[in-house]
Parts: sequence; structure tokens; C-alpha cells
Amino acid sequence: MLPQPAAAYARSLRKHLPHDVHRRATSRLLWLPIHLALVVGGVAALAVGAVPLGLAWLVSLLIGAAFAGLTFLAHETLHGAIVKGRRWQRLIGAVAFLPFAISPRLWVAWHNRVHHGRTQVPDSDPDAFPTLTAYRNSRFIRFMVDHVGAARGARGGVLALLLGFTIQSTQVLLTAERTRTLSRRDARVAVIHTVLVWAGWLCIGLLWGWVPLIFGFAIPLTIANTIVMAYILTNHSLSPLTEVNDPLVNSLSVTVSPLVDWLSLGFGYHVEHHLYPWMSARHGPAVRAQLLRRWPERYQSMPLWRALRAVYSTPRVYADARTLIEPRTGRTWPTLAPGGRTASSIAIPSAAPLAADTPLANGRGVPRTVAVESLVVTPVPLPIASEAPPRTPPPRVALASWPPGPEPVTTE
Repeated sequence: MLPQPAAAYARSLRKHLPHDVHRRATSRLLWLPIHLALVVGGVAALAVGAVPLGLAWLVSLLIGAAFAGLTFLAHETLHGAIVKGRRWQRLIGAVAFLPFAISPRLWVAWHNRVHHGRTQVPDSDPDAFPTLTAYRNSRFIRFMVDHVGAARGARGGVLALLLGFTIQSTQVLLTAERTRTLSRRDARVAVIHTVLVWAGWLCIGLLWGWVPLIFGFAIPLTIANTIVMAYILTNHSLSPLTEVNDPLVNSLSVTVSPLVDWLSLGFGYHVEHHLYPWMSARHGPAVRAQLLRRWPERYQSMPLWRALRAVYSTPRVYADARTLIEPRTGRTWPTLAPGGRTASSIAIPSAAPLAADTPLANGRGVPRTVAVESLVVTPVPLPIASEAPPRTPPPRVALASWPPGPEPVTTE
């Protein structure tokens, strides 16, 4: 089956979803005062010495969890899934993004427009890891991959969790004008916004001392980075590069406990999110059920801990669209692909015309699996599974045996 644009899946699923699936989840706005109260109360308690220094790390943990919760709230709000009206969305987004000092106008341009519009497109998606050509041509990229990247063998790979979101948002901000993510005026406004927020956090240290600055901001920021990056690193990092923005090929959903899912606002429903970015993740289970009903062999999901283990067991440089390479050793690993298979076994028809007696996999004109050379293909009409519901729900793709070991290195 050929990769399909996200809109093809969305159109096919629309009539099968609950009628209220696109209704804004305004009740989620209640998380804003809860998280802000935790942050303000925790910082104030540290400032007045109400918390013994030996227990300050517990306050840091609560504040860090609140920072992460605010980030999840900002993400959903700026997609328009919680409140109506751009001004309200940007105001709430600005408040919720205070821990990371991210300007809403930068986020909307970077995440909503570029990332969602060009997901896993090489050299276009700001969230995609680099190709081997980009790695070789940029000293900065080499340094980040070799020393900071979440990858097998990276010397400081843990920094991708501890500081990854802060580092990436800063890098995107500083290059926003050059990459045309923002206009010159908007880029300058975003920079001013970020500088003012960082200055505000530094004022905590100047006015109240180092204890609230360290335990009320610095340590919580690393905790929030770790929580948020645990999801972000697994969203697409294991998936192939694609020219056709097919979320069932280039995205991965992750599963967590019901409590963590509730606290993170369902952020693990990432395939579902890329099909309907403007939809609240509270409707993710309904979309997942329909995806499993119609395309169980393509839907990709695994537990968060297993996805993270896979990220840190494989390189983060693409030798080609479906191969990850360790530049220093030349060893390669296949990317993830639907059904837990390697990308080289995705069912894609050959370029040659089909003979009249070519056997079909399902009677709807979908050829059986053949070898492929690239994931850069032209989309075709999407075959839809039978409307009759299955007798038993199809199982979730476990992908338990992925990633495989490195492919052997051949020498001439």
C-alpha cells in the first residue's frame, strides 16, 4: 500500500467518528490555574524558607511536572483545540509556555505550519533528524549529533532529555528569520518575547536568592524537558523520511499508564494528532479505534519506555529515507515501518505496469509486497477496509522485537 497524505485518512475516517470529536475541550483550561498554583506556590515556599533544603527536590519535582503540564496545555491550545479565537489562544499559549520562554507566534509557525505541513521531509521539517549529507556539511550538526543527540553512542545523549526542548526551541528561534519560518518583524518580536521571559526568571534569583532560582526553576526545567522530550523523541525519530506526509508511516504513537496519559493530556496519541491537529487528544482513543479497525497492519504504537530504548539503541542520521547510519562506524539500522517491519518491506507497487494476471492482496487493486527503492512516491486512492465491524477488536501492533541489530558492514 502506497503512503497516503494525512488528508486522505482524515476524509475516510470523518464519517465514522463521534459527532463531537472536533468539539473544543474547553474544560482542559482548568489545568492552567492548577499548574500555575503549583509553580507559584512552590517558588514562594522556597523563597520564604518554608521548605527545608533537604526536601527542596520534592518541590522541584512538583514544579517540573507542572512545567511539563503547562507545555502540553500550550501545545493543544495553540492548535485551537481548547479555546476559540487567536488572541485567546496566543494569550494562554504565552502563559503556558513561560517555563520554556517560547513565543506563541514562533510555535505556531515552527510547529503548526512547518512541522505539521512538512513532517519528516528531509531538510524541511525542523523536528526531523539530519541526513548524512547534512551531517557531513555542517560542523554544528555533527557536534549536536555526536555530543547531544539522543542516539546510540552519543557522548552526551542524556542531554537530549535533560535540555533537549530548551536547546531546540532556542535554535529554531535564532534561525527563524534565515529559514523563513518567521518574517523579520515576527522573528524580532519572538526574540524580544523570549529575552523578556528569561529576564523575568533571572529576576527570581536576584530578588529571592539562589534557592528558588535553582530549585524553583533550573531543576524543574530539566524535569520538564525530560518529560516533554520523552514524548517528542519518540514521535518521529524512529520513522523513515517521507515526501508524502503519511502519519501511519512517519509517525509513532506511544502508550503509557492511564494516570500518565491523563496528566500529559493524551500526548502519546501522536499518529492521531497528525491526522487531526486541531482535535483535542481526549478524542485520540476514538480515532485510534477506527485506525485499528481499518488499517491494523499500518498503525504503529508501542509503550513509551520501549520506544525510548529503541531511540537510544539506534543512530539519528539518515543514510537514506529508510536507513539510519552511525557515521563514525558506517553501521546501519533500518527505520521503523508499519507492522513492525523494516521500511524495505513496505507494500509499494513496482514502477512497471502490472500484468493482467498479477495476483492481488485484497481484491481492491493493492499489489503484494515488492522491493522498493524509495519512499518518495505519488499517492494513489486510498483503499478502505470493509465497513463490517470485526468480530473482535484487532490487536495493537506491539513492535516488541524492534529495533533489530545493525546491518552488516560490507567492504569493497
